[in-house]
Amino acid sequence: MQNQRIRIRLKAFDYRLIDQSTIEIVDTAKRTGAKVLGPIPLPTKKERFTILISPHVNKDARDQYEIRTHKRLIDIIQPTEKTVDALMRLDLAAGVDVQISLD
Repeated sequence: MQNQRIRIRLKAFDYRLIDQSTIEIVDTAKRTGAKVLGPIPLPTKKERFTILISPHVNKDARDQYEIRTHKRLIDIIQPTEKTVDALMRLDLAAGVDVQISLD
């Protein structure tokens, strides 16, 4: 376990939820004695949608909406058994997508 690395990628639509989750993960990892790199903010993906308001004519009457997907990356270097157990027990917000990979 000493030569491994845990890479955690977080995705959320609300930046406040993702920042709160990254703080919880970093605090938990540091408390158990692991070295933490990050959180590294990754580029925000913006999806834009244009919808016609008018049911028949007036092509110029449109609304535009946008969804922003915020992403963060956290690397945990030299994790201990306590680190892995604490991360497994961690309860994060419902709006945050978490992907964990071991390298």
